[in-house]
Amino acid sequence: NIINLSARPFISCEEMHHTLINNWNACVSKKDEIYILGDLIHKGDGEDANKLLKKLNGKKYLIRGNHDGYVDEKAFDQSYFEWIKDYYVLRYDHQKFVLFHYPILEWDGFFGGSIHLHGHVHNSRKDPTQLARLEALGERAFNVGVDVNDFRPISINEIMGRIKQ
Repeated sequence: NIINLSARPFISCEEMHHTLINNWNACVSKKDEIYILGDLIHKGDGEDANKLLKKLNGKKYLIRGNHDGYVDEKAFDQSYFEWIKDYYVLRYDHQKFVLFHYPILEWDGFFGGSIHLHGHVHNSRKDPTQLARLEALGERAFNVGVDVNDFRPISINEIMGRIKQ
């Protein structure tokens, strides 16, 4: 369904999974830290998530999304993540980042220059009003989802560069 919903350019789930895994591992080394802002898998169970996480490089941290119910299943191995949280404030290079699955109108440090990173919103192809709603959040709210970032993870330095532009 996500291929249709987000108008992803893949013929099948297999092609999509192959591309997403390869793109991830091309960007993320085994030593890198990576924050997943929810919805690692759309449909599937704990065993499906285990199989996928086994293939992905990096020290992984999960901000829970609305499709991350698998983390509560007995079959899921939570040790694939360093931690699992609903919300997180990250400090990097003297910059404060607020990580949350959903885009939010105001966040911790909003008036002090903090940056909000979110997922959830795939793209605006199917809902023309979505882009306007996201633009209303301002230039310090950034969608880190794969649908709007060439189907790959995006580095924090790349995010900081885009925001400075």
